Amino acid sequence: MLRQLADGERNLSELSAPLRMSFPAASKHVRVLERARLVRRRVAGRTHICRMNTDPLKQIQEWTEKTRRHWEQNFQRLDAVLEVLTAAETRTKGDRR
Repeated sequence: MLRQLADGERNLSELSAPLRMSFPAASKHVRVLERARLVRRRVAGRTHICRMNTDPLKQIQEWTEKTRRHWEQNFQRLDAVLEVLTAAETRTKGDRR
């Protein structure tokens, strides 16, 4: 559903058709997406029109990017420590010969 909504607004029938989902099942699924703040729904007569809310996805992307940078820095430090340890171990083995 989110993939469909990325292209623009869709009504519930349009959202449910490719998924072979009943209208009540689609409505229930959209309610879950609404609670997650990923979808906004408006009613025009008997038609439920949905659109994607990208704000939470942007927040996730920002958090993921910050976390990725943190882990990359930690792995770089770990690589440096392992290089020092490997060099020290190689020198130690060389001294034993």
